[in-house]
Amino acid sequence: MLIREASFLSSNTQVAACPPPNRPEYAFIGRSNVGKSSLINMLTGRLALAKTSSTPGKTQVINHFSINNEWYLVDLPGYGYARVSKTSRADWSKMINAYLTKRENLTCVCVLLDSRHSPQAADLEFMEKLGASGVPFVMIFTKTDKQSASRTHELINAYLTKMHETWDELPRHFVTSAETAVGRDEVLNFIEEVNRQVAADAAGA
Repeated sequence: MLIREASFLSSNTQVAACPPPNRPEYAFIGRSNVGKSSLINMLTGRLALAKTSSTPGKTQVINHFSINNEWYLVDLPGYGYARVSKTSRADWSKMINAYLTKRENLTCVCVLLDSRHSPQAADLEFMEKLGASGVPFVMIFTKTDKQSASRTHELINAYLTKMHETWDELPRHFVTSAETAVGRDEVLNFIEEVNRQVAADAAGA
């Protein structure tokens, strides 16, 4: 997929205020400090499209971006540890849950996972909730440039093995690096493939 256009549309805390649900929508989410903004910028080829920060919990709203005037990319607040109050975390959780269950054009959730860590309870719990709610998702492992390829392979296999304990069929997964652009083509080609299927389904309806 060639990214010809990528622009910020809006920030909202209410699902009803989000852009019209007339395009396929891909939401990116992960634990705080997983490298979400950097990955979004790498995928779109825009260095400052999503705001990056060294402070976990920077994203506090639902950020919508228009890609090629064809689909929406959504930057969601992180879950797990962040230097904010319990009240703020509770508000974020409520907002995220409302978005995930009520946004009618949500096509796929991209769950970002730090490739340097063993399976984390917060990630596993979040994916279990997605599965129980019937929300389609894929796993995107980030920061693979921070360690050797063999170590990345070892930890990702550990993650998949852990998930096999409770999942009959695992979601697709991608291996990425915002620094080296590893995985960029694979993720964008996946989105393009799904968009084609969405268009075909709409045409046949």
